[in-house]
Amino acid sequence: MLSVKKNETEIRIEETTLNVTLLRGEACWKWDQGYVPRMESEENTWKFTDATTIRHEIVENGVGAGIRSHFGGFESDGKSCSYEFETLVWIEACTGDVFFEWIPLCEEGMQIRRVYWPGHMAFEKASPDWYTVLNMQQGVLIPNTWETKLDEIPFEGRFGTAGGYMPWFAQFRGEEGYVAICTTPWNAGYGVKHPEQGPYTQVGIWFEPSLGKMEYRRITRYTLIEEGDYNTACKIYRRYVKEDGRLCTLAEKAARVQRVDELIGCSFLHKGIKTYVQPQSDFYDAKHPDKNNWLTGFATRAKEIADLHQKGAGKLYLHLDGWAEPGYDNNHPDYMPPCKEAGGREGMKELADTMHRCGDLFGIHDQYRDYYRSAASFEEEYACRLVDGSIPTHQRWAGGPQSYLCGTQAPYYVRRNFTALEEQGIQLDCAYLDVFTCNEGDECNNPRHRMTRKDCQEERNRCFDYLMSKGILPSSEEVSDWCVPSMVFSHYAPYDFMLRQPGSPRYGIPVPLFSLVYHDCLIVPWMMEKVSETEDYMLYALLNGGAPYLCRDGAYPNVDGAFDEGIRLSLEEKIERCKAVSRLHQKIAKCEMVRHTMVNKDPGIQKTEFADGTEVTVDFYQQIYRIGTKTEVGEWKKV
Repeated sequence: MLSVKKNETEIRIEETTLNVTLLRGEACWKWDQGYVPRMESEENTWKFTDATTIRHEIVENGVGAGIRSHFGGFESDGKSCSYEFETLVWIEACTGDVFFEWIPLCEEGMQIRRVYWPGHMAFEKASPDWYTVLNMQQGVLIPNTWETKLDEIPFEGRFGTAGGYMPWFAQFRGEEGYVAICTTPWNAGYGVKHPEQGPYTQVGIWFEPSLGKMEYRRITRYTLIEEGDYNTACKIYRRYVKEDGRLCTLAEKAARVQRVDELIGCSFLHKGIKTYVQPQSDFYDAKHPDKNNWLTGFATRAKEIADLHQKGAGKLYLHLDGWAEPGYDNNHPDYMPPCKEAGGREGMKELADTMHRCGDLFGIHDQYRDYYRSAASFEEEYACRLVDGSIPTHQRWAGGPQSYLCGTQAPYYVRRNFTALEEQGIQLDCAYLDVFTCNEGDECNNPRHRMTRKDCQEERNRCFDYLMSKGILPSSEEVSDWCVPSMVFSHYAPYDFMLRQPGSPRYGIPVPLFSLVYHDCLIVPWMMEKVSETEDYMLYALLNGGAPYLCRDGAYPNVDGAFDEGIRLSLEEKIERCKAVSRLHQKIAKCEMVRHTMVNKDPGIQKTEFADGTEVTVDFYQQIYRIGTKTEVGEWKKV
């Protein structure tokens, strides 16, 4: 047994099994005995202990101390290869945090697909007070006794996607816990296992290559919590991104572009102009061809805006799909000119001008990842190329066959297209660059524009930053940790269950992890569907202090939570519901969410507290809410 201690924290490593134990005060966290540190290729698995050469040494420097382990002498295809790597587990003296570092030294002889290290903790006890929190979309808390098996995680739990809005997870045994932060998240994610009825949840980190190589040091930081809960974990992570210079608030963004303040308090409208589904598209309905295409004129949309104001809808933001001639999800990145059948440039300009006369904001859907082969500028040379030379293709969306545009090219197309719109006199307040923050970063191995996933995220932020420089507020599909400094708002940031068929089993208790970290940094609109007499999404909009959707016309049926189910509400009812949410958002949009609680440990009654003292309590049983403060609790209201 090797052991190192610094101040209150100690690490122990068993030399034969490589099992790690972390200790701080009375807390003891040990890897599950069933966990095996390993690397995988497509064909083989190598345990770390398969190395014929393993050396351990105690290391210490001016900032901490730890245990370095060297591994070499592996076999591949029955032959010895020169693959070597090190691990370093060390304690930072001033914080007590424990860092796990996986360091490649020589990558010859093996083609690694994934490394599973550090391992999952021993966490088996049939207790609801033992729980795991995951950043699967907005956030989920899984008690060890949760009855539903956790099935497929979006994007395999990859950090920087809908499966991992933020690169961390946490586990608690009552008030004692830890938070694990992946500080090199670009080619990493989490794996998790929770069987039906528990009584355990296993969660650990995986790392994958970048352009075919592990190449760089991979780091995960563990902070042990002697007394706290998931709120504590969120605030530890918020402090981490603030120290890292990545906590950019709405107040800071509004200082750059005043229009940020104008978007706060809006009700959101999601509408379209033209849909044209290519026969080659997976969505093409050959049996009902009349369902593939439809058109609504710009003038019709302008009249709808005027009618909404007559009915007292208040300040609006319009997100407009399908505004260009090819139709929604067609021909990108060559998405011009404005749809002629719908009124062309003059019609689109008049719609924008109408909204501005009403005091509203106008924005468009756009796309710089899906690279359609029908686009006039399409060249396979600029499509993302994998390490093996292949170019991924599919035909899922309306525009039919496509590849992915290398992200290094996206900023140039953004500048080209938005300059053209500006020259046509169409004033944009906002722009939505689709899928950038929902899907993983792409890689491209074309030597003329080679790009890692980290590079891709930086290029996507360059697109957002360009829009901000022009006074146009940038948004994308969902939210992600890496985009916070550059993006102003999203299409949504839902709980995972909201994107599944209503009534589907839930994988845990929804908790607002992303809001607890970033509420005052991004504007998030929320679904407002009244799903049934016992389920109303308006309560989640209030609880999270977000913006409301007055109308959300999904581009594709039964995709992205656009289910044609639920209780039908009149337009007047929708407007009144949106007003209640908008008033709250106007008040607290720039406030940190400081705490979320389940009242009396009951997940059916939840409360959020904001930095200005506002408290929002929702009762999911009775479908009621109240807004107040600690001294003025407010009246209960029915949604």
